[in-house]
Amino acid sequence: MVLWTAAGVATLGFLVALEIVARGYGFSGPITEQSREVIFTPESGPLLYGGLALTMVVLTWRQRLIALGIAAGVDVVFVLVRWALDADMNFGNGALWVVLGCAVLGLTRRTGRERLLLLKGTGLGLLLVAGHKTGDTWLLITSKTRATVLDPYVAAADHALADPSWLAGRLLDATAPVSTGVLHVVYGQLPLAAALVGLYQLRRVAVERRFPAHHLVRTFLVIGLFGPAIYMIFPVVGPVFAYGADGGAWATANIWPDTLPPVTDPQPIPFDGITPRNCMPSLHTAWAVTLFVHSRDGSRAMRWAGTFWLVGTLTATLGFGYHYGADLLAGVVFALTIETAMRCSAYGWDRAGVRVVALGATVFGALLASYRWLPTEMAARPWLFGPLLLLVTGTVVYAYVRAARDRAPAPEVPGQRPVPETEGAAEAAAPVEAPEAADPAEATEATEATDATGKPGATDAKPELV
Repeated sequence: MVLWTAAGVATLGFLVALEIVARGYGFSGPITEQSREVIFTPESGPLLYGGLALTMVVLTWRQRLIALGIAAGVDVVFVLVRWALDADMNFGNGALWVVLGCAVLGLTRRTGRERLLLLKGTGLGLLLVAGHKTGDTWLLITSKTRATVLDPYVAAADHALADPSWLAGRLLDATAPVSTGVLHVVYGQLPLAAALVGLYQLRRVAVERRFPAHHLVRTFLVIGLFGPAIYMIFPVVGPVFAYGADGGAWATANIWPDTLPPVTDPQPIPFDGITPRNCMPSLHTAWAVTLFVHSRDGSRAMRWAGTFWLVGTLTATLGFGYHYGADLLAGVVFALTIETAMRCSAYGWDRAGVRVVALGATVFGALLASYRWLPTEMAARPWLFGPLLLLVTGTVVYAYVRAARDRAPAPEVPGQRPVPETEGAAEAAAPVEAPEAADPAEATEATEATDATGKPGATDAKPELV
């Protein structure tokens, strides 16, 4: 409980600080943007319903039907009012209302573990939406605080990888509009896809009355939290802006994707105060890699869906000109490093996990340093640096796969935090007597006589929504 309280206070403080900074630059921050969607037209209805779905993992099926019905009813009222007022049309207010209502219920009608469980569910749903709003605010801050961008450096380094953005851009132009239509959906609905995989991982929360120690949403949110900080260090806008028509008068030339950029001595170039500097690393790639990793434990359909979303996201980021190939490699390393750190924080740190995190952080730093200070050498010797970039990225991938395969998490016990592998091994080595089988009737009575806090005799646990 103390850990969750501290995490909540830290998150709130971060959001307030971001709101203050945003206000200083003349636009609203994540708290204001999320608050306005209680009444005004939401930006993304599917995202809000994804947040509701994450909240509903702690509810029973009866409660879920009630919550979904209330959300749909509220949305119908909002749509009718907007239609009568000829306002912008969208949905999602009802989902946000229900999530906030669950939070109020948790604070006023629940006690003990049931209160904590319901508040965790609402917090998870709100964090999914708040993370999106926070990312938008970060992007606006990067555009206001970074007057110059480093696209010429990354474009030069990308010659070592055979300029994949230019190749993918021409491929999409040749196969439009079918390919572009599908990839726009894949690229834009990545948070929704992550919510679906997260729902699959959290499907037993309502039965077990606890969250798993580690799941997709944790890594997804942490990537969104730390990624924009790298944008501030290495501002890049992407080839469609720096070398394409979308850059307007600020573009160095309108040559993407038909003509490769010349290899010259790169220099920072000034850019507008609107376009986000959101390329290095590619967070869409990082999120898609995380989705792919977590879908491996699912059904065959989910594994195929995770693979499809990864391939589609990588193709879209390059083909739409949003990223260079160098951004994608950095995104892969960034994702696996964060994922390993989050997994180790849940199941305990071991040598393999420490090695992966250290290797990933080192390779990530080396990639950024080489893009910044060795781009011309990389462009002049693609036969050397191209395979080298792929090799070091592959090394991180191999280290992650090996560590994950060698150490599968032990089964979790409700109410207990998983112990590190070294402790678990020591405990497993000690001889333990097998307990006698309990009478099923006595077990049932004991369960019914125990409240959510584990105190016998209590009867105030109320898992119902209404």
